[in-house]
Amino acid sequence: MPVHYVTYEGIKFPPAYNSEHSLSFAHNEFLVRDDDIFNVTYPKSGMTGTVWMTEILSLIHSHGCPSWNRAVLNSDRMPWFSTRLGLESALSYPSPRLLTCHLPRQIFPKSFSHSSAKVIYTLRDPRDVVVSYYYFSKMCNSYEDPTSFEQFLRDFLNGELPHGSWFDHVRGWMEMKDMENFFFITYEELKQDLCGSVRRLCRFLGQDLNDEAISSVVQNASFTAMRDNPMCSSILLPADIMDQTKGQFLRKGICGDWKNHFTVAQSETFDRIYRDRMQGLNMTFSWDR
Repeated sequence: MPVHYVTYEGIKFPPAYNSEHSLSFAHNEFLVRDDDIFNVTYPKSGMTGTVWMTEILSLIHSHGCPSWNRAVLNSDRMPWFSTRLGLESALSYPSPRLLTCHLPRQIFPKSFSHSSAKVIYTLRDPRDVVVSYYYFSKMCNSYEDPTSFEQFLRDFLNGELPHGSWFDHVRGWMEMKDMENFFFITYEELKQDLCGSVRRLCRFLGQDLNDEAISSVVQNASFTAMRDNPMCSSILLPADIMDQTKGQFLRKGICGDWKNHFTVAQSETFDRIYRDRMQGLNMTFSWDR
């Protein structure tokens, strides 16, 4: 069955949860509150997109107590405010709101620029993003089933996948890198030092958590804890949305899996296009070294 994507401002979005109205409302009419906290990523940028950061931010919000994370679906804790269902939730939520999206900077709520709301942006080695996105697309029925990894990689490099170009997404958000209400971190940093990353996030959010609470955040946001928690592993999703016979939502949670998928030629092509598209950004990430 072909998938008929929703298109907004020239970018394709999965039809199951997005509509032109929800995207347009999020962009033009959504009223950002000063104490909103936004969790923003390009899809599949860290243990299945935003899921890891959702768990971390929920736990920080609860001062390390895991009961909220274990009792409430992650999409209810942090609504995807540009989707049909998420928008309704977000509009009715009391402050302070935790909100999630994959929106590129140019279609993020216009009212954000007049607020002191905070954005946390998580990046990941784009080669690992491609691999994770490829497997996700195979099991999620709102996405075209990829014909091959080669074709999927080509679409990624050409910016033709749902949610648009990774390069444009990163470049757009990195324009904010020096602003005090913007925090960016890489998936690789989270993997390398979760405890230190949580402490940095707490400082950014003005949350004074003691060592015991920090330790609880780290423990309950581990890959194992998340995979065992049905509130974030998506095993509760119906098969017509997510067919988990085709793979695991929380698949591997590792860095460097791209090396098991890219041919030498694909790697060389990727490096050439990456260097060209990231030129002038004046930033170095761990995967650039």
